[in-house]
Amino acid sequence: MAATASARPLPVLGRGTPSRDRYTIEEPFLGPREHAEVERLKQHLFEGGRPPPPSGDPAATRALLLDRVEQIWETSPPPLDELARSRVVYHLTRELVGFGPIDVPMADPEVEDISCDGVDVPIYVHHRRFGSLRTDLRFRREEDLDRYVTWLAQRAGAHLSLARPLLEATLPGGARLQASLGRQVTTRGSTFTIRRFSDRPLSPLDLIRRGTASPQIMAFLWMAIEAGESFMVCGGTASGKTTTLNAALQFVPSERKVVSIEDTRELNLPHENWVPLVTRSGTGAGAGRDLPSDGSIDMFDLLAAALRQRPQYLAVGEVRGREAYTVFQAMATGKTCLATFHAESVAALVHRMESPPIELPRALIAALPLVLLQRQVVVADAPARRIQSVTEIAGRDPETDELVTSAVFEWDPAEDRFAFTGQSRLLRRRSEEGGGPAPVDRELDRRSELLGHLAALPPEAVGPVELSRWLAAYAREPDGTVAAARSVAEGDRSPERGRPT
Repeated sequence: MAATASARPLPVLGRGTPSRDRYTIEEPFLGPREHAEVERLKQHLFEGGRPPPPSGDPAATRALLLDRVEQIWETSPPPLDELARSRVVYHLTRELVGFGPIDVPMADPEVEDISCDGVDVPIYVHHRRFGSLRTDLRFRREEDLDRYVTWLAQRAGAHLSLARPLLEATLPGGARLQASLGRQVTTRGSTFTIRRFSDRPLSPLDLIRRGTASPQIMAFLWMAIEAGESFMVCGGTASGKTTTLNAALQFVPSERKVVSIEDTRELNLPHENWVPLVTRSGTGAGAGRDLPSDGSIDMFDLLAAALRQRPQYLAVGEVRGREAYTVFQAMATGKTCLATFHAESVAALVHRMESPPIELPRALIAALPLVLLQRQVVVADAPARRIQSVTEIAGRDPETDELVTSAVFEWDPAEDRFAFTGQSRLLRRRSEEGGGPAPVDRELDRRSELLGHLAALPPEAVGPVELSRWLAAYAREPDGTVAAARSVAEGDRSPERGRPT
């Protein structure tokens, strides 16, 4: 796992420092005697070929490893002072419990992606604030990179070989790994890309804080989900589609049943009544009457199984194949389906849906009532994500066969703000059912106010679980809940005010 990085003596923790064009990795430096001690400890720890017992909790595994090291040092103490021992422990845990040379960016919550493009090529990270940054880390030797990529696959419980040199898997902690081995499919040697996800899923409040959406947009989505309205979040690569879908799903009432379907697990909901389904590649063994003989389970198979579970909300990550037909059939029959799709406009959405391998008829595409278009943009010289538009589909024009669309919200890039057009089929339908437009407008404003007050609080004050309590309280007593949120936002934290009941 050898890799080189600029390093200088530091305390016992590594650190990653981002700037405009570089991500500098600083770690405690190992001298010859300290390096020898790391190797000696490895020999003791792996006596008999057995590593320390694994644990699903990294902190518990790290504590167990430290206990073993202390036992070894009690019987054979090394000629090192306390600071040197701390550096030894850091590098040992980095290799055996962490992710080796990329452990620093893997521990940085602001780093979203880590990618290695080949031998002797700088490793790059994608930072939330600074975008793509070059690091001072690279694998100099081909055998070291091959060994590291193979080790990553093992950490994910998968296998890479020259016969099967491509891999997509999930690492411990939920990060998504895409890797290739050797020069079979890449000309610069082995590669890997790790897509990281926050331990705490981003909520609608986080999207408001980051400027991805406005309180009014999130209030509109809240009303849409409450009304059982299906929608798709569309955009390009790394535009934040799954993050927005995950946030919107938090508006689903906690007692409603949600079934999610993904190739790689990315959605993370605070709901108890939630069934997360993930596809499986072939195992080579027969799998039963309804499944392929190689044991593979794709999104179409999972979708068929999910519909038998009578979900009230069906979430599909990245619709791209034959499962699209079933998703749209479910929408057409009244099932609430929320999904992501790779398209940068409604026209591109229609074109991809009508083209192979999906090939949906336009009449079925018209069953999709709502489309969110999301983009990765630059705001104030920094990368950002914005919901470009929220568009309703009203059906097809009988003369031109084109979809009839109407924008509900649009993002103004010059002002970096969201404009409400005032035109919405969903709101119009609710006004027809409930006494005119005034009550509906007031409801949208009231929900916007609640979300705005909660978004003004620190993220640690209102996480996904706390947000679900606020939403439940709002369902019981809207005005009182908004008043309580306003009280908290304005700093009144007295026991009798400022909390959902």
